[in-house]
Amino acid sequence: MALLALALGGFCLGLTEFVAMGLLPDVAHDLLPADYARSSPDAIAKAGWMITSYALGVVVGAPTIAASTARVPRRRLVLGLLALFVIGTTASALAPSFALLLVARFVAALAHGAYFGAAGLLAAALLGPGNEGRGFAVVLGGLTTANIFGVPLITLLGQSAGWRAGYLAVAGLFAVTLLAVFAAVPEMPAAPGGSPRAELAAFRLPKVWLITAFVAIGSSGFFAVNSYIAPVTTHVAGLSTSAVPWVLAVMGVGMTVGNALGGIAADRNLRRSILFGFSGVAAAALLFTLTAHNPVGLFVSAFLVGTTALFIAPPLQAQLILAAPGAQLMGAAVNQSAMNVANAAGAAIGGAVIGAGFGYLSAAWAGVALTLTGLCLAFLSLRRDRAATVAEDAGAPDLSAQLTPVGTSR
Repeated sequence: MALLALALGGFCLGLTEFVAMGLLPDVAHDLLPADYARSSPDAIAKAGWMITSYALGVVVGAPTIAASTARVPRRRLVLGLLALFVIGTTASALAPSFALLLVARFVAALAHGAYFGAAGLLAAALLGPGNEGRGFAVVLGGLTTANIFGVPLITLLGQSAGWRAGYLAVAGLFAVTLLAVFAAVPEMPAAPGGSPRAELAAFRLPKVWLITAFVAIGSSGFFAVNSYIAPVTTHVAGLSTSAVPWVLAVMGVGMTVGNALGGIAADRNLRRSILFGFSGVAAAALLFTLTAHNPVGLFVSAFLVGTTALFIAPPLQAQLILAAPGAQLMGAAVNQSAMNVANAAGAAIGGAVIGAGFGYLSAAWAGVALTLTGLCLAFLSLRRDRAATVAEDAGAPDLSAQLTPVGTSR
């Protein structure tokens, strides 16, 4: 029950983050009417800033909250973060202007990265040692499940009753999650010796910055594709708006499959799963650009994009935690910051190339380039780590010749 409650939080985070992709045309039509009347692609691209604003809130909030709450018991921290989500999501639904919507999305997002960090560590502790990848996959599993059922349903609600009704429903689910965590999750203390200084020490490690860089750049490719899935479905594949939730659901199924496989792969071979994951995202995004004009190709490639993008999520989370063993909450939170730098960059770059007149599929082409850049950086970073490990092993004294087995003489 405790794991389900934590996963329900991930489910709600998936709703509040990914529902925006399917409702961008509705938000643009409601809050940017003049821009929409002049040019709907330009207005939708501008509405993409609500995705960017949310992502920037995660980037700011994740390390800030991780450092300032280092001594707070994990359950208490998770409850406080859920309360902030209820407030921020309600404010988003009630925002009277696009500018205030951006502010509300930023405020709601402050808790996002810290929730995944704290809830993931709680889940890993409940599962026991050696299950870090699976622990974070539990929480991420809630997010991927949201993309199968929740995001399409909330998108349908938003299209029929208005996007505000959709976000009010998400706020209500956050309140239910808060009650579930309060009832089911046991209290766990903060990490021994935890302090703001210890958490912030993670930023002194060059390895942390290198990993953060390839997570942010490589993952932005997925968000360049995903952010504009609604206009690709209607304007490129030629389907009706009612097909958008189905495309999102198929992508969500892929994300759920990928997340489960990624959690297992991360605990078996971390380096290989990272390189394989980025290669898969690049290949899937390329297939998307080549086949999305066809309805069957759109659904198949959307499934593969979702599968590969979430396959790599648990390995990247585990890699950052291992890079900062004395600051696990910060490592987990920084991964979410990096992923949302990717969210912001992918949405902004995708919107820029669409706004420049290159068409809706140009965002996916940009996604291919971004993912390949992240793959190259990941390969160089992991190769550097392996070389350092080999050098350390070579420099260590060989004690085997100095040890005498029991029952033998020198």
